[in-house]
Amino acid sequence: MPAAALKPKPKPLPTQSTAKRAVLFDSPYAPVEKRPLPAGRPREWYVTHNRRLKAMRLAIALLDSGVHLPRQARNETIRSTAESIGVHPPSDTTCHMVRALMRYSR
Repeated sequence: MPAAALKPKPKPLPTQSTAKRAVLFDSPYAPVEKRPLPAGRPREWYVTHNRRLKAMRLAIALLDSGVHLPRQARNETIRSTAESIGVHPPSDTTCHMVRALMRYSR
């Protein structure tokens, strides 16, 4: 058997779930530098794209605040989170999308 096969595997770096101490997050997050969207697409594409980005930001903020299940994320909860992170209040469709993202991330 080659000597390389007998070496122990290196341990992976600790993550949020395996760290000895909690990893602190600063809130609110500084937004990433915006880049222009590609030109020439139908208006509906831009609306859907921006809605997905907003839903993703809200889902991440909810998960960071301790809301882990979609049934915990009522429209009022999502809208108050949007206010706390400085995002315009989401529509009912966007709130539905936030819950869908939380559901399928498990």
